[in-house]
Amino acid sequence: MRWVEIGQIVRAHGLAGRVKVLSYLESDRLLPSLAEAWIGRSRDSAKRYPIENARPEGRAHFSLKLGGVEDRTAADGLRGLAVFVPYESLGVLPEGEYYWEDLIGLRVETEDGRSLGVIEGVFPTGSNDVIVCRAGTRETLLPAIAEVIRSVDIGAGRMVVRLLKGLEAGDDAL
Repeated sequence: MRWVEIGQIVRAHGLAGRVKVLSYLESDRLLPSLAEAWIGRSRDSAKRYPIENARPEGRAHFSLKLGGVEDRTAADGLRGLAVFVPYESLGVLPEGEYYWEDLIGLRVETEDGRSLGVIEGVFPTGSNDVIVCRAGTRETLLPAIAEVIRSVDIGAGRMVVRLLKGLEAGDDAL
């Protein structure tokens, strides 16, 4: 089964065993349909929990009431762990949108054909996601914005980008 990390537990939420999760989801539309999640440091070590309730908590968070987590102490024990769901539970995205999971491993090239390496991760920031691209020891951080991401072809395993001034190691920032 394919897994997708949808967030990280940041703290207990209330006294009844809820957890607050930093969301990696673009919207909260998925939350009502979640029946279970796997919680752990990695997919391989994650433990299955039934979801009794899921609700948005502001723009960047959601909270979960997990079966078997009955008090604040138990919820606090999950702090820092990742929340995984089956890929199939995510649903289809509109054209031009991608799950982070789909981007990992894509080759990244500039518009003039220069290789920047392979996408090894994506992380959220306040304003936009950031794509981590690596070629050997060189790491390039690319903001996931239309001015930078020019095209994505999942089938061909390729992303084409336009490098703005300051994005590559060694560039003088603006």
